[in-house]
Amino acid sequence: MQRIYEPENLLEAELLIGMLSSEGVKVHLAGRDLVGAAGELPLQGLLGLAVADEQAEYARALIAAYNAAQPLPGDEPESLPGILIC
Repeated sequence: MQRIYEPENLLEAELLIGMLSSEGVKVHLAGRDLVGAAGELPLQGLLGLAVADEQAEYARALIAAYNAAQPLPGDEPESLPGILIC
């Protein structure tokens, strides 16, 4: 298994797990149980997505596409131009 990504928070982690799982990638979320101790532990590096070695490259490509997503023209609110609102 390879640790391929450190999500910012548990919400992003769950979103990525769902996306990767829908593409047939088996994902393990390391550090899920540590989030409750965030006041006692450093916030960086608590969470990590890990996948099998043979799926690591594909999973990284999917996450890169997720991070590069841009709003479609006309889908963004006028008050927040250039911001992707889901």
